[in-house]
Amino acid sequence: MILPIVAYGTPVLRVVCKDINPDYPDLSKLIGDMWETMYYSSGVGLAAPQVNRDIRLFVVDSTQIFNNLDEDEKDKYPDGPGVKRVFINAYVKELDGEEWAYNEGCLSIPKIREDIVRNETVTLEYVDENFEPHVETFTGITARVILHEYDHIEGKLFIDYLKPLKRKLLKGKLDDISKGKVSVDYKMVFPK
Repeated sequence: MILPIVAYGTPVLRVVCKDINPDYPDLSKLIGDMWETMYYSSGVGLAAPQVNRDIRLFVVDSTQIFNNLDEDEKDKYPDGPGVKRVFINAYVKELDGEEWAYNEGCLSIPKIREDIVRNETVTLEYVDENFEPHVETFTGITARVILHEYDHIEGKLFIDYLKPLKRKLLKGKLDDISKGKVSVDYKMVFPK
């Protein structure tokens, strides 16, 4: 089932999410719905707060990015072909590597894209959908997508990395999104 994506300004997007255990109600269905919602919305990652759940859960499919690169571009990102993964109760263990800028967007903040600087490498501790524990290091674009989604479960948004002047310049567009004055081809819910 395709779930509506909550828009900028919705309080759940600013919540530090809580851990869950294997008996979280209808977890398998929620994960399936998140995959379906993410693909329907043309996203490469989706976090539970974006579908109005304050839990430490996100899904990532960075293979989609690599599938859309031409051969010249693929050489710039040696972390291909990407990963398709469910992350539950994730915590960053280490950030490493060069900081680099990349143009990011967010399904909860449609029509706004900005260059965001993030570390090249992240080591993450998490459990998968079977609650098997993992400690894994990701690099490049995959690390970036993971860090973007991880920020969601920490109550952060990509626009928080912008300089104050840039955020001020975006205020009108952000206010319009909160008021539902944005046209997208996926289901959204807006703050009351």
